[in-house]
Amino acid sequence: MTYVSIILDGVGIGEAPDAAAYGDRGSDTLGHVLAACRPSLPNLERLGLGCIRPLVGVQCVDEPAASFGRLQEVSAGKDSTTGHWELAGIRLVEPFPTYPGGFPPEVMEAFLRETGCRRALGNRPESGTVIIDAFGEEHLKTGHPIVYTSADSVFQIAAHVEKVPLETLYAWCEAARARVCTGAHGVGRVIARPFTGAPGNFRRLSDKRRDYARAPHRTPLQQALQEAGVRTVCVGKIADLFAGVGFDEVVKTKGNADGIRETIEAMKRASRAEHGDDKGTPERTFIWTNLIDFDQEYGHRNNPEGFARALEEFDQALPGLLAALPETGRLLISADHGNDPTTASTDHSREFVPLLVVSPDTPRDLGTRATFADHAASIAHYFSVPYSSGGESFEMSPAKDE
Repeated sequence: MTYVSIILDGVGIGEAPDAAAYGDRGSDTLGHVLAACRPSLPNLERLGLGCIRPLVGVQCVDEPAASFGRLQEVSAGKDSTTGHWELAGIRLVEPFPTYPGGFPPEVMEAFLRETGCRRALGNRPESGTVIIDAFGEEHLKTGHPIVYTSADSVFQIAAHVEKVPLETLYAWCEAARARVCTGAHGVGRVIARPFTGAPGNFRRLSDKRRDYARAPHRTPLQQALQEAGVRTVCVGKIADLFAGVGFDEVVKTKGNADGIRETIEAMKRASRAEHGDDKGTPERTFIWTNLIDFDQEYGHRNNPEGFARALEEFDQALPGLLAALPETGRLLISADHGNDPTTASTDHSREFVPLLVVSPDTPRDLGTRATFADHAASIAHYFSVPYSSGGESFEMSPAKDE
């Protein structure tokens, strides 16, 4: 038995009912990118993407190859940690703290004290590339770390690898996670943001990035599966969002192409295990993949053309993913939030997220689901693992009316 869940990071499908509360009225990541750039998505169309809602250039086919619908988030927040936690059955009633005016003196003083740094640069909400361009040259002269945040609950530390060794940057982040960003200032993630290059040509090293998340306050889906003997595999950043909790195997990736390739390899290993060809490996496998480029490379940089290319590349990879799926397996495609590259904002957006489920069952309209936690309920149901997620399984519950 194999269940593969692929999260297209930031690929929302229209503003949520409470979008106004988050300043996101009018956000429509997928709709706006399709209308502006007209990418060719024949394989997603064949699965039923255009049946979720009207989309420019993507038709609703008469016989979709997948069940289709959309998920609505109920947790407080619109960041990756909040979205993935709800997908794993953990709802946040109180949002993680955010800092639209930068971190207060008590946080920065504690950071300097705990790390031994004399001064920090930045301390404001900003795009990572913008703030590195703004302070990178001064950082190279002084060695002072660049500290910044965003609309999300993050404490980010950027440093040039030739000025600050990676081990030192990681140690600063570990200190911030353990002794600075705690209690009322317990942000969702502390993130190490190493970069390289020269002034005017700085480049972030995404594969050297590290996320230090708050540990979940209750058992997430993958831990419940793991405890029931299901092998759990993370491809991409998801394990970082749960402080590593619940995964037997973690595969780091450099981007979407790498993530897709590693997912296919993980599916092939799962198939061999199902057929008894991989001795010592459990026959049941859950693979959870995050494809980050939509969000990190294009959404946050207001680049709809790049976003559209990434959608086309994923679409072209779909036949290979489907070919690698074991016969009785499931392949789910969804997202964790929106990140509309056509709006003035460079931040995440509060949106519905798409839902496509490929399975041996007859495809059907799954409607608008009441919570992201239906993802967790459905996967637990597939593996017959008791798990209280607050959601309902796609197989066991009717579609929700809008």
